[in-house]
Amino acid sequence: MNSPGAAGGELTYPFELDRFQREAIEAIDRGCSVLVAAPTGAGKTVVAEHAVRAALAGGKRAFYTAPIKALSNQKYADLVLEHGGEVVGLLTGDNAINPSAPVVVMTTEVLRNMIYADSPDLGDLGWVILDEVHYLQDPYRGPVWEEVIIHAPPAVRFVCLSATVSNVAEICAWIGELRGSVQAVTETQRPVSLDSLVCFGDNERTNLRFLPVFVGDRPNPEGERRDRDRRRRRGSGGRRWRAPERTTVIAALARRRMLPAIYFIFSRAGCDDAARTLAGAGLELTSPAERDLIGQTVEPYVASLGRSDRRAVGYEAWSAQILNGVAAHHAGMLPPFKEATEACFRRGLIKAVFATETLSLGINMPARTVVIERLTKFSGEGHELLTPLSYTQLTGRAGRRGIDDQGYAVVLWAPRLRFGDVAGLAGNRTFTLLSAFRPTYNMVVNLIARLSPEEARSVLGRSLAQYQADREVVVLERQLQEGRRSLAELNAAARRRGSADAQRRLRRAARRVEDLRNKLQTKKDTLATEFDELTEVLRRRGHLDGWELAPSGRVLAGIYHESDLLITEAVMAGHFDGLNEPSCAALLACCTYEPRGGDVPVEPHWPAAPLRRRWERLSETHGSLAATEAACLGRPRTRTPDGGFAAAAYAWANGIPLAGVLEGDTTPGDFVRNVKLVCDLARQVARTAPESATRAAAAAVADAMFRGVVASSVLDTAG
Repeated sequence: MNSPGAAGGELTYPFELDRFQREAIEAIDRGCSVLVAAPTGAGKTVVAEHAVRAALAGGKRAFYTAPIKALSNQKYADLVLEHGGEVVGLLTGDNAINPSAPVVVMTTEVLRNMIYADSPDLGDLGWVILDEVHYLQDPYRGPVWEEVIIHAPPAVRFVCLSATVSNVAEICAWIGELRGSVQAVTETQRPVSLDSLVCFGDNERTNLRFLPVFVGDRPNPEGERRDRDRRRRRGSGGRRWRAPERTTVIAALARRRMLPAIYFIFSRAGCDDAARTLAGAGLELTSPAERDLIGQTVEPYVASLGRSDRRAVGYEAWSAQILNGVAAHHAGMLPPFKEATEACFRRGLIKAVFATETLSLGINMPARTVVIERLTKFSGEGHELLTPLSYTQLTGRAGRRGIDDQGYAVVLWAPRLRFGDVAGLAGNRTFTLLSAFRPTYNMVVNLIARLSPEEARSVLGRSLAQYQADREVVVLERQLQEGRRSLAELNAAARRRGSADAQRRLRRAARRVEDLRNKLQTKKDTLATEFDELTEVLRRRGHLDGWELAPSGRVLAGIYHESDLLITEAVMAGHFDGLNEPSCAALLACCTYEPRGGDVPVEPHWPAAPLRRRWERLSETHGSLAATEAACLGRPRTRTPDGGFAAAAYAWANGIPLAGVLEGDTTPGDFVRNVKLVCDLARQVARTAPESATRAAAAAVADAMFRGVVASSVLDTAG
């Protein structure tokens, strides 16, 4: 039992606080920002909760940000349980619950938008918790974290929570330059020890074998011998080892008392097939009492689904699986099904969840065992080995604090698996966090609206990307200096000797110096050059008047989207004007929809002829924009609009039931996500479009589409 003297009052925990938690809490009590890097499940949330208490005790507000809505919803529910619904609010694209509360949970993008809008809600803000801050390396969404840290009011303090990364000191130094006093707190030890195993079938034995990856701190030499034996047998036409079947793996884990387990399969179809197969295999994973509890736990999540919706989304099959203690979990599932699965798993009622890697994104679902079926994952272009950070995040869910003395990470044998790859990933402790910061059109106009040219470029210089580039510049400068000195010496030697060998060495040295010079110039100028190039695109397209925003530039400042400039130009060109709600929804969907990797492009279906003409105008606008981008940037930057979801958006906005909208390969989860993307963009257009009728139509689209399965979740009914 531990009771720290929090600024927000006594806070008691049913366990002894770890060193890193005490250090972080003490820093918060001193008024310092903190960067906490610790393994999954180590208890970083304790630090965040202390900052919330400190804010409330000081009469300030606290904002808790998370990278995805599911995490925001979960954290909102947790904080409501602790502080009550009057004290805690929620702000996401889908929900606005008590937004003026002292504690508000939101996605990171919502906070960034508030900062750019100079929201009065920032006036009494004391603390911001940035959860999953290692997201700043995400190519598309990462810059948002940096924008928040750079632009937040000076008095705001930050609690940055991150997975274990090896360049904590560098990240902390960067935050310190921007925000003042900040303390780095790191923890590398897991709260529950982890046993790493390789599981394989042995054709000379009945039961599966589990081989430890390490003996002490060193890779197990038996694993290397098995690699050699496998190569020898394969060369002679024999094979002793085999890949274990999914049902057999779960049965073996059950015998070894290693359940509950999260079984990672990097394929939605694979997860569904595994859950279906295991549920029908006759394994008794749940007791009658547990099945009753599962039914009670599930009901609030699915209560709002009508009979026809349940048929459309396969409720009966899913219900049979989850009652048997088995479930799939992936982005293609209906959100209430995923939420119910998470709730049952947290209560220990589900014994096996077959999940894609999206489950590793911070959702609170610890298990005794994590199984990884393959160490390779399709990247869109080919299969690549998991990164050490990805492997650590996946296996970080193994071992439940306060429940398990031991967690297990099990990698399944496959014909191409090398034991050395498993040992390398399991033993790797080097995860360098690299910035993905780059200017966007929306960022450019917001900087221009608020700052002078010099100040705007200064913001780019304060990014982590530039900070890391500058540190590399120092190294490159030193290498260039050494290269020039070596080149001078070789040049003198070549003049003295005149040999062919001396001339070759001189040419190689000259090429190296030139390469270093070019690389150095690139590192120095990348962000500023890209900012200037985007500014030139905006000038040529008429969104800037000198260093002032044209009317269309002011619209762009309120559009937060990957295709921000295309959407702005479509709004200003009147592409959405005069459309009824279904047609407006369909055209918006052309800007938001992006087919999954590997999907075969389909010819869009247009329910109405006027809508087809608007699509053609939108495509013409994109073609013109792409030409300007190619001229200024050397390549098109804005992705091509896609009409693949237009017909579904049209039908849903027109009130068609779910069963009449779901067709082809569209999963319920993909449908809900794509509808919510349309709703989010519709709300932005409703705030920014110059024509009042268009604003009203866009608002009506968001209202009409946010219904049924799209709106159904416990938070929506509770809020």
